[in-house]
Amino acid sequence: MDIRSAVAYRPTKPELAVFVSGITSMGLEILAVRIVAPQFGSHIYTVGGILTVCLAALSLGYWQGGKRAAFATNREMSWLMLGTAVYIGVVIYASDLLLTHTSVLALPPRYASLPAVIVLFGPPTYLLGFISPYAAELSAKEGTGEASGHVYALGTIGSIIGSGATTFLLIPVLTVSQIGLLFGLILVGTALALTGPTPPRKPTVASVLVVLLLVGAAGGTPVEFDHRGDIVYETGTAHQQLEIIDSGSERTMYLDGARHSAMDLEEPDRHVFTYTKYFHLPMLMADDVNDVDRVLFIGGGGYTGPQDFADQYDAEIDVVELDPEVTDAADEYFGLERDEMNIHTEDGRQFLEQTDDTYDVIVIDAYKQDQVPFHLTTTEFMDLVSDRLSDDGMLHANVIAAPSGPAAEFYQAQYHTMAEVFPELESYRTSDSSAIQNIQIVASNEPRELSAADLAERNDERDLGVDLSDAIENRMSSPDTDDAPVLQDDRGEVDSLLDPMLGQRYVIEETNTGSNETTTTDPPQSALTAPTAATDASATTAPSYGK
Repeated sequence: MDIRSAVAYRPTKPELAVFVSGITSMGLEILAVRIVAPQFGSHIYTVGGILTVCLAALSLGYWQGGKRAAFATNREMSWLMLGTAVYIGVVIYASDLLLTHTSVLALPPRYASLPAVIVLFGPPTYLLGFISPYAAELSAKEGTGEASGHVYALGTIGSIIGSGATTFLLIPVLTVSQIGLLFGLILVGTALALTGPTPPRKPTVASVLVVLLLVGAAGGTPVEFDHRGDIVYETGTAHQQLEIIDSGSERTMYLDGARHSAMDLEEPDRHVFTYTKYFHLPMLMADDVNDVDRVLFIGGGGYTGPQDFADQYDAEIDVVELDPEVTDAADEYFGLERDEMNIHTEDGRQFLEQTDDTYDVIVIDAYKQDQVPFHLTTTEFMDLVSDRLSDDGMLHANVIAAPSGPAAEFYQAQYHTMAEVFPELESYRTSDSSAIQNIQIVASNEPRELSAADLAERNDERDLGVDLSDAIENRMSSPDTDDAPVLQDDRGEVDSLLDPMLGQRYVIEETNTGSNETTTTDPPQSALTAPTAATDASATTAPSYGK
């Protein structure tokens, strides 16, 4: 086809139908991740489940559509389009309610999202699967091969557009409901075009009713009591669902349904999450606090950790945060003072690769229970971190895992990997429980050989703004890493190492109001938070860094 022919080309009605079905089927598939992730997490099992269900539904639709293709008409395709639009309205309106109820089913954690995905996205994808064989049957092309090839090409082009537009254009600027409404209206418009130029009365009336249903669903999503507290702010960023929720005097940042940062509105200096006090351990291990001139946080979140360092120490603070809207929310709702630190909006590893600066302390706060950016765990990354540390610099990593047992596999592998690069490592548990918790690993570019008594003496002498006596008592012996792998860029084992933690209890220690004592708390449950959801930690891949 030359340029003149391409400009003059006008698609037939079957070609239009298959093109639009490609756009909406792939767009819904991308959107499914944003709908399901806040409840079940955005780990590989959720994404893989969505892909599996959508492909299975499409295949079934292709098969059934092929059997009925002999009776295909443009009007029948228009009804399929309208039926799909109706179901999208159901997805917009009832997805939160359905996700909540399916999250309590007694299923292994890796399969927990499948019932919701099947119910929400199986039927509309199945209906769209009919379109391709119908379009091939109605094609004006000569020969089965030419007709089917033409249909496959148009459907694939539509899928490319649907995937790219949803990912790069729609999700960053529209809410999930608005995107669903847009897909529904596109299907209704296509349904009318298939029966045009003067659509019969029944399809026209049905189209009007479907539009009203879609608009009502988008504007009237059912409201349920949120046990987490009062929603102060919520938005869908390019990376995740962001919510700010107040419960009593505590304000918490949720990313994809998981707690990432917290502050006490009445006591701003209080460390709500106990483990954030442990971030000061490198300042206890340094020969002199005044020797720490530069600190880097890979992870911003609510910026409670970086802000605390900026307030306590005479050091230059750099923060790498992937999601700019998270930084904006920290500015608006968590008292972030931007002029007290240097904020970089990019991936942590890319930042380290591009900078020539060195740091006395680097804090990695980019892991969570069900999703860890593997490129921030490997020996190659640890080598890079070591190179960007000063000669006696220290790395502090916030690892989510159990101290021992099957749920300790990731901790043991991360410790083993860091030990390949750093001559000295120490681990600190944040809870007396044996459950999954925040384990702090401090690695140094040079041996320090500080005893618990040495650290206790420094804790009494130094004014760090926090009491680290509990942290010192929680120092652990080196874990058994004989069977633990060394993580490398070309050997991505992180997902399998996280697998034993799925569905397990995650213990979070919180400081009591007005004291340094701690209490053990579990993640608060709500209509939007799954019983197995990770809390407190930060994510990158999909996600955001830090606290």
